[in-house]
Amino acid sequence: MSEKFSKEVVNTFCCYYVILGDAEEAALKAGFPSETALLNGIECLKSSSCRKKITELKNILSENTSVTAGLKRLAFGNCKDAVVLAFAEELPPSHVIEKLDLFNVSEIRRIKGGGVEIKIFDRLKALEKLYELENSLDSRDKASGLINALSLSVKGGDDYEY
Repeated sequence: MSEKFSKEVVNTFCCYYVILGDAEEAALKAGFPSETALLNGIECLKSSSCRKKITELKNILSENTSVTAGLKRLAFGNCKDAVVLAFAEELPPSHVIEKLDLFNVSEIRRIKGGGVEIKIFDRLKALEKLYELENSLDSRDKASGLINALSLSVKGGDDYEY
């Protein structure tokens, strides 16, 4: 682990990285400056202790893939920053916009008359895809278990006639 980062900050980075799957965003959430967040995140990922912590956290949270993590963020994520942005009288400064969590936003555009339209990803579609993904993983695991059980019984020398 890099000596210039505290263990607490790196652990926080690891937690966010497992959930978000994005080094720069995880570094920002962990408290790294926006100007160096990507480089700091990459430097953390180079550390073997950081990679070990990420593996431990993935096992604890049983995140199968970053796709699963992304779908969970879309399905259960927070949209409050998008609402704040939509109802702001003026466009916030760039340093404020950089800190907004707009992961669930699919589109932002200005409409005639001065308004702003913000489209959010469909939570129900994300839940459906998450359900399909988890069912396919369960089916794959069950099939793999059945194949292993069958192959063990054949290798075990049970009295079967063929």
